[in-house]
Amino acid sequence: MGHHHSHGHGHSHGHGHSHSHTNNKKALFWSFLLIAIFMVVEVVGGILTNSLALLSDAGHMLSDAAALGLSLFAMKLGERQATHSKTYGYKRFEIIAAALNGLTLIVISIYIFYEAFHRFINPPEVQSMGMLTISVIGLLVNIIAAWILMRGDKDDNLNVRSAFLHVLGDMLGSVGAITAALLIYFFDWGIADPIASVAVAILIIISGWRVTKESFHVLMEGTPEQIKLDDVKDELMKIPHVTDVHDVHVWSITSGVFMLSGHIAVAGEGLHDRVLHQAQQLLHDNFGIDHSTLQVEGEENGCPCAHGPCN
Repeated sequence: MGHHHSHGHGHSHGHGHSHSHTNNKKALFWSFLLIAIFMVVEVVGGILTNSLALLSDAGHMLSDAAALGLSLFAMKLGERQATHSKTYGYKRFEIIAAALNGLTLIVISIYIFYEAFHRFINPPEVQSMGMLTISVIGLLVNIIAAWILMRGDKDDNLNVRSAFLHVLGDMLGSVGAITAALLIYFFDWGIADPIASVAVAILIIISGWRVTKESFHVLMEGTPEQIKLDDVKDELMKIPHVTDVHDVHVWSITSGVFMLSGHIAVAGEGLHDRVLHQAQQLLHDNFGIDHSTLQVEGEENGCPCAHGPCN
């Protein structure tokens, strides 16, 4: 009974956060399911109707499904606690998966460019009615997925926001396929098919490149874009009695989780704790850095004599 009571209390305490978290997870899950199922339909449809535009839209949908699945997986993994062997928990996995996702997108779009090139040279027969039907359903699927995601809180959560942008890009792909199908149906412009697919491939390669670049930056321990190292140093120098700031490193574990390490030299005695506290407060308030490891040294480079008489 006592156990039950304490559980209820804990729940009411963290209600706000867990509620939006569950909402996000639900939104991601349903849109993931929708898009993943329809992606398969589009691949089969693309092969049957001989439409590259449908196949490339399926490629874009794959990138969506991957992004959504990744966000879901990252959310699940992120809930796992840190262990002794993985002291940061599993947050980093999100970045590794994003890098793989980005590279896959680049490969897919290169394949589409290659195929389209051959189709420009001799446009094959495309069954425009089947292509039209499938791409219209595709557009509807994307609209539903976008609606589901909009009801999650896409403003707060980076994962949900990126998934939402993916789905919007996907809509463009479906619109492209619909336009191409209409052009082929009414004017017999077979060339509209590779044109539409190239347009989608360009969208895919841009998002793939961006994801890959960002994730590699994090994996290479790059300084997060929102933080300027010089500003951090300048602010730290403004703390009273601080004479020097060096060896400063800022990096991120996953998007939005920043780490900092650095050395601060202080003139005067007995200031160590106050300076340290001020520095940590400042990093938190001004830069959103919650995890900082700072070494505070006496001005004489932390020589033992700084702490008492040396004979």
